[in-house]
Amino acid sequence: MPEPVVPPAGGRTTVRVGTRASRLALTQTGMVADRLAAEGPLDTELVRITTDGDRLTGSLVALGGTGVFVTALREALLDTRCDVAVHSLKDLPTGPSDGLVIAAVPEREDPRDALCARDGMTLAELPVGARVGTGSPRRAAQLRAARPDLAVVDIRGNVDTRLGRVAPGDLDAVVLARAGLARIGRLDAVTEVIEATTMAPAPGQGALAVEVRTADVGDAGTPLARALTAVDHLPTRLAVTAERSLLARLEAGCAAPIGALAHLEHTGAAVRLVLDAVVCREDGTAQLRRTLAVALTTPRTDLSDPARSRARATPDTPTVTPTVTPTVTVTDDVSDPARPRARATPDTPTVTDDVSDPARPRARATPDTPTVTDDVSDPARSRARATPDTPTVGVTVTVTDHVSDPARSGARGTPDTSEGWDTPEGWDASGLVRAAERLGVEMAELLLAAGAADLAQLGAAR
Repeated sequence: MPEPVVPPAGGRTTVRVGTRASRLALTQTGMVADRLAAEGPLDTELVRITTDGDRLTGSLVALGGTGVFVTALREALLDTRCDVAVHSLKDLPTGPSDGLVIAAVPEREDPRDALCARDGMTLAELPVGARVGTGSPRRAAQLRAARPDLAVVDIRGNVDTRLGRVAPGDLDAVVLARAGLARIGRLDAVTEVIEATTMAPAPGQGALAVEVRTADVGDAGTPLARALTAVDHLPTRLAVTAERSLLARLEAGCAAPIGALAHLEHTGAAVRLVLDAVVCREDGTAQLRRTLAVALTTPRTDLSDPARSRARATPDTPTVTPTVTPTVTVTDDVSDPARPRARATPDTPTVTDDVSDPARPRARATPDTPTVTDDVSDPARSRARATPDTPTVGVTVTVTDHVSDPARSGARGTPDTSEGWDTPEGWDASGLVRAAERLGVEMAELLLAAGAADLAQLGAAR
């Protein structure tokens, strides 16, 4: 077993920080190293590690997707060539790694995707047939859903290589993570930041993971352990935990056409964790979208107060059960039999159909009526599970949650992930993380019930 990092008597500890050698990786690893050094008597040294993703060519799917940028860094940690490894969290497999732990998740950058197009064009302004480059099946599927008239081109390479392919290169645009562009100072190349309602980011996108040997944080009082605790940003950790828990339950990797984005939402005195997710067919002709939320607690409130209307929370028993009654279905117009697989086009708007009206027949699908998935509050059905006579193929389905708190009236609060909220008294971070994990699993179950496994060819099964 590797020896833990032990500071010399009366001196500073040198921590070797493992990183990939790309410009982006070196930049974001340097940011983490500087934070660690600022938080304790630590000196840092960068150790460059070459991964399979750096050496091999071909698409990420062909290379195996999950873990292609991670394995070599983890091996370097385990054989003590470095003491800390910094990963882009979206590249990290969701399963545990023996002997290693994610000890810190720093505050997240803006997780959205960015379009970098010639002539300053936005996604809507790109001409028919424009060539848009991306190496991500998730981005490709959502691009095709939003603009089926575009030519999506599979590309590889670092940020500068991809940007260099935009005119006068062979592409009209590329789609990249805004976070990476911000970290290397290339936001000047962005012509549009794509909203998550159009292109949901990858689980963990915009966040970093600081991984260490488990033995090195066994003693919370060591300089390294204290520095890691200071660097960890709880709101970001909660958000990415929910997103990655969803991915794990779906048995999908970072190359799967799945998007997810969670955030803390403040409404009055209440705080809840909201998770939005989408599962796509790779050709973009169908999507499933869901939104779920879980109430965490009331900030700045003494949890020991017996007069509180909510159940008392203790560090190991948080009151975090999702209170969700999905009742709204959105689907696109499938009335035109000439349209292949009900592909949404710019001239065919999405139809919102409230199925809560008891006078309407449920799940009515006729040639002149949009296909509607029925009200999932019916206890006779299992959360709108797709059946042979009510397929969800070729449609986009969105379920918006209705929370039980009548004071909230369903209004969405500001998606603020950092300001005005700390771990409430009486709670420990591990309890909140467990709540986030449960939210991700609950979301996965909703998506699976609606046919997500077949839609995106996922490994998970009911």
